[in-house]
Amino acid sequence: AAGAAGGPRLPRALRTDGIPPQALVDDTEDVSLDFGSEEELALRKARIRHPLATFFHLFFRVSAIVTYLFCDWFSNSFVACFVTILLLLSFDFWSVKNVTGRLLVGLRWWNQIDEDGKSHWVFEAKRVPTIAASTEAEARIFWLGLIICPVIWTMFFFSTLFSLKLKWLALVIAGISLQTANLYGYIHCKLGGQKTISRVTSRLFGTADVPKRQSRRISEDGTEEHGKTGTR
Repeated sequence: AAGAAGGPRLPRALRTDGIPPQALVDDTEDVSLDFGSEEELALRKARIRHPLATFFHLFFRVSAIVTYLFCDWFSNSFVACFVTILLLLSFDFWSVKNVTGRLLVGLRWWNQIDEDGKSHWVFEAKRVPTIAASTEAEARIFWLGLIICPVIWTMFFFSTLFSLKLKWLALVIAGISLQTANLYGYIHCKLGGQKTISRVTSRLFGTADVPKRQSRRISEDGTEEHGKTGTR
């Protein structure tokens, strides 16, 4: 009646439609918002979780390349430059193989010899990797450094060979060998080792043989049906 008489009306936001206001207040008080654990937020904020390992992953290999390019500026002794670069390459091989690969991407590889004297290559990877937004940057730095540096040493090999600087050839081959070994090992770790590769290839060959098997079955069924109709 008040509405028909032009009296004041409650706005739609304040209408309860028969529900008491206290009930609405009680319902909103029990609402809880989950923004995730504090550990996940900390991992997302920190882009690089292992700054020291990331630094040394690039330090030794970049230092070896820079020393090779500008060693004539530092010293005129070929032996001193050779030994310095070889030490940097050795430190890089050890740190990448034993430390940075395990910390940055959760991969590890090594070689072991059993009691019979047989050599076995072992490739390991974490089954449940805890990869956050921060570790993606570390993995990108790891793989870029692991792939680009052997390519640079391969370019040094051709430049040394064509310029007839044969005294540096042994050092360049050592650089290619050490860094390619790490690349080869971590690619096997990433793919799951030789067993996973053989399984993938067997699956590929198996799927490729499916049409051939089907055609053979069809041809065999056709010959059997033809033989049966002939006997009848």
